[in-house]
Amino acid sequence: MASDHPNLLSLHAQPHLAPDAQAQAQAQAQAQAEAQAKAQAEAEAKVHPDACFDANWLALRRTADSAARAPELEAHAADWLRQRRMATAPARPLRLLDLGSGSGANPCHLAPRLPGLQQWTLIDHDAGLLARAQAACAGLHDADGGSVDVITRCLDLARIDAHMLAGADLVCASALLDLVDAAWLDRLADACTAAGSALLVTLSVDGNWRFVPDAASAMAAPARAATVQTADEATRSITDHAIDAASDDAIDAVADNTIDPVADDDFVRTAFNAHQRRDKGLGAALGPDAAPALATCLEKRGFQVRLALSPWRLRLADPAQAALARALIDGWRDAACAQAPDAHARIAAWHARRIAACGLDDESSHGSCRGPDRSPGGGTLEVGHIDLFAAPPRNAR
Repeated sequence: MASDHPNLLSLHAQPHLAPDAQAQAQAQAQAQAEAQAKAQAEAEAKVHPDACFDANWLALRRTADSAARAPELEAHAADWLRQRRMATAPARPLRLLDLGSGSGANPCHLAPRLPGLQQWTLIDHDAGLLARAQAACAGLHDADGGSVDVITRCLDLARIDAHMLAGADLVCASALLDLVDAAWLDRLADACTAAGSALLVTLSVDGNWRFVPDAASAMAAPARAATVQTADEATRSITDHAIDAASDDAIDAVADNTIDPVADDDFVRTAFNAHQRRDKGLGAALGPDAAPALATCLEKRGFQVRLALSPWRLRLADPAQAALARALIDGWRDAACAQAPDAHARIAAWHARRIAACGLDDESSHGSCRGPDRSPGGGTLEVGHIDLFAAPPRNAR
């Protein structure tokens, strides 16, 4: 394990240097440390609040993320890396770069599933999260049992370019794309083209979520083997998935003449998706349109793109999954209220009902509201995501 931050202590005593040279070395190291601290502060100052994520939230979602990922795309990435290594320099480490690493969940999940030797570079604007990521990656091993080398870089992702990605064999990201605009995706695609690198981008929101009753939950999960698709096939599948979800919910609402949760779900979902398209510091965010947009960018540059659905399926009977569901519902409420402040009362009523359905009330934040459809620990909250793997043109690098 390594870090690209200088170790000033190693320069405090260098007996092989003359006093003047030693002082000069210490001054240079200090200047380098100050320059890095300034760059870090500038990067963090430019980050939009909506692009900052709490370590507790990242920890809360980690298990659901791991369960949702499309293993078939990870297998494609592993096969591509093996071919890449044999076609270039079998003895050198594979260079993997993770954008928006946060607390390191992505390399922790992927490293044991990909071939070695591996050298990871983790990039994020948050130095505190990168420190957590460095610690989390300690002791990682690749699929072949080799140790994994990890370095961190505190950088502003708004400046993504070919220099940032230079030398990478595989560029990775998780839960990042919804924050960026179309121009950022173009720069990412151009940089990957210049580097000849493949991409594995996972858990990009697709704008769909729904509450599924227990009886329908088992039928809602498509077979994993049938989810790998081209970009055009996936776009049609995502649209059909949204229509099917709305139809199923409409049937449930007609059967229950006491409440109609569908209209409120649709209202909140629409408001939230509109909020997702606000500027998050990287231009007008694409939100749920980001993964298909990236697929189109890459296909225009000759990449072979595969997409797969990777939904969270949160069982509300499970306390940990219900806790994540409540956090999501809280976030959807807050975003919807920010987007549609005149509908605050409607959104608050929706929130109380959906929180109650999660099977545990937090009296301090939710009061004693118990919605009419409260079913403690019942059903599943399904939240749509898309995974993407793209292999560069065969003549790349």
